[in-house]
Amino acid sequence: MVFPSVESVSKSPAFPTAIWRLQPHQYGLFPVAAERGGPLNISWEIHGEGPINLILIGGIGLAKADWQQQTLYFGHERGDRYSVLVFDNRGAGESDKPVMRYSTSEMARDLLEVLDHLGWTADRQLHISGGSMGGMIAQEVAVLAPERIASLNLHCTAAKLENNGTFMESMGRLGALLPRSLDSEIRSTANGCFPEEWLIAPDQTELPSEKTPKCEVPVGGYGKFDSNYERFAAQEIHMRRNKNGFLLQAVAGGFHRKSPEQLRDLADRVSRERIMVLHGTVDRMIPVDYGRKLIEYLNPGKALIVEGLGHAPIQQMTKWFNELLEERCALGEKLSGR
Repeated sequence: MVFPSVESVSKSPAFPTAIWRLQPHQYGLFPVAAERGGPLNISWEIHGEGPINLILIGGIGLAKADWQQQTLYFGHERGDRYSVLVFDNRGAGESDKPVMRYSTSEMARDLLEVLDHLGWTADRQLHISGGSMGGMIAQEVAVLAPERIASLNLHCTAAKLENNGTFMESMGRLGALLPRSLDSEIRSTANGCFPEEWLIAPDQTELPSEKTPKCEVPVGGYGKFDSNYERFAAQEIHMRRNKNGFLLQAVAGGFHRKSPEQLRDLADRVSRERIMVLHGTVDRMIPVDYGRKLIEYLNPGKALIVEGLGHAPIQQMTKWFNELLEERCALGEKLSGR
């Protein structure tokens, strides 16, 4: 399949509107890790003012805007019910990118310090969703503070990545290890994260409108692209990942390790009924067998192996994923007596 070039995508009428102007209800930079090699600043935003606290943890290189379809759904269209925290892990977005050894456990501690700062400290208050490396960080949060978790939702992630070449191959697909053109980087990432049939399909993204609360709408409104690939490419062009931070995060993901015993203890402490594991059969970044192992070790209340799903359900199956996450939040609230 020959995908449109960066130049072609940049000329699309929809290109200037690829990143939505969703205005947070709260935002800031918070210094963390003062006694752990820092301090370093973590950039965070809260969208919505509702009682249900949802935390979205991104994977390698992801930044706050990568969650815009979830931020729109939960924090703006349903902002009276949800308060959604999106943030940039160390090494990404507007957070600091210190040159040091990163680990998923240290990144989990960064997040917990932000949550303490926000006052999100009560038992069974946090609904956590993490994908890829974000799912590894979510596992570490559950180890450190299991009593604070109302629901734990892990998608397209792993307990550990085996030393069989898969991880380095995945990093190569993401275009981070070797110098290459932006066109090549984006195409490689797209091929690693999504099935081809989705990439070539028409863009059906549900867009913000003038009725969307706390959203600045450009003249002419938000536009659609000719294909899902074009939308993905446009977002990548706008966001341009920091390569040094990307590689340091990749090291953290590559060295993440949770034994079957640690995961069983985690599940006991969080409560298996509160845990969901989701994985796709055509995930080329973290193959589906890793999801099956995570399901075996955690024995979660909900386990989903989805045919035809790649590495990024937040984009490939947005409506279904958002409704699934809403269902998981409702269950967590019910189990917590709210």
